[in-house]
Amino acid sequence: MSKLLEFVTGQQDALLRDLEQLVNMDTPTGSKQLVDQAIQVVVARFQELIGGRAQWIPQEKYGDQVKLQYGEGTGQILLVTHIDTVWPEGETAKRPFRKEGQRLYGPGIFDMKCGLLQGLYAMHAVISQSAPAKNIVLFINTDEEVGSPSSRRWIEEEAVKSDAVFVLEPALGASGKLKTSRKGVGRFALEIEGVSAHSGINHNEGVNALEELAHQILYLQGLTDYGKGSTVNVGIAAGGTAVNVVSGQARAELDLRIESMEEAERLSDLILNASPVLKHTKLNVRGGIVRPPMEQVMSRDLFASAQAIASELGFSLEETSTGGASDGNFTAALNIPTLDGLGAVGHGAHALDEYVELDSIALRCALLAHLIQQQVKPSN
Repeated sequence: MSKLLEFVTGQQDALLRDLEQLVNMDTPTGSKQLVDQAIQVVVARFQELIGGRAQWIPQEKYGDQVKLQYGEGTGQILLVTHIDTVWPEGETAKRPFRKEGQRLYGPGIFDMKCGLLQGLYAMHAVISQSAPAKNIVLFINTDEEVGSPSSRRWIEEEAVKSDAVFVLEPALGASGKLKTSRKGVGRFALEIEGVSAHSGINHNEGVNALEELAHQILYLQGLTDYGKGSTVNVGIAAGGTAVNVVSGQARAELDLRIESMEEAERLSDLILNASPVLKHTKLNVRGGIVRPPMEQVMSRDLFASAQAIASELGFSLEETSTGGASDGNFTAALNIPTLDGLGAVGHGAHALDEYVELDSIALRCALLAHLIQQQVKPSN
């Protein structure tokens, strides 16, 4: 058994106590007070275990973000995690942390409170062995579940100072695959102006914005190209004021997923420059790419290292791509080597039955610790 695996195995009971406490704290993204309370608990535990530096980044709308740091030197390794969840206040009272067999359940345990603590204990393990030659930063995001609107700036600021980024989002599938590429995300809104008229008296003088919307939906959905990994989804559509009125207005919102920036630019241009089909209608399209794609090239070397470490630890490791986005999209787009999915193994992100596999926690924590150690040990 490696020294790091031996260390985290010995710390597992403490990690599980911390996990139970953290899972039983509601942390909905929209409640600054609740998220701040949970952040305080994590920071206090960091000080007890490691005693490094905590740098607060105050926020008005969301919970205060924090950078937990240890080490010196010119280089830096960045661990990215988030504490906010999709679950509302009161959810933990309904479904508190519980253990059933070898599975641990509770709101946000899989996405991603277990991964957060694995990052904390991986830092603890590395520092217990020797002083790192680089700075290790654990960044705790408080608004990831709504797209990281306030945290993106700070994540990118830390990423450009880093030699590698490890994202502690949950692994994918029962085998715990790492995510070496993620699709980028675009969000767009479409507003249509038609010509209102009475549907019974002067129907022929109207131009129905809903009819134009139907044309646009078919056009936009038709931009999907599974061969290129590109999807367009019109998820919200509405319009009209009354059943006896030729609708003078309509609107839609759509989601774009793409695998490369080249495809992001191509499809964004087509969406933003959509033309009306019906005469006397006007289109107003706004939006753009909110998360750039995380392309596989930025994960290649880190994944090879992780695969070799996993083999030494006695398990196999595979890679995968996913249509979901994370903060790793931001860091990879800055050309910083980024490896994602290093958090918990389990299932059910955003689902009532989300769980973590108990017997995977120490192994995944040790995997992360070895990756960190590999990056921060002094060069010969």
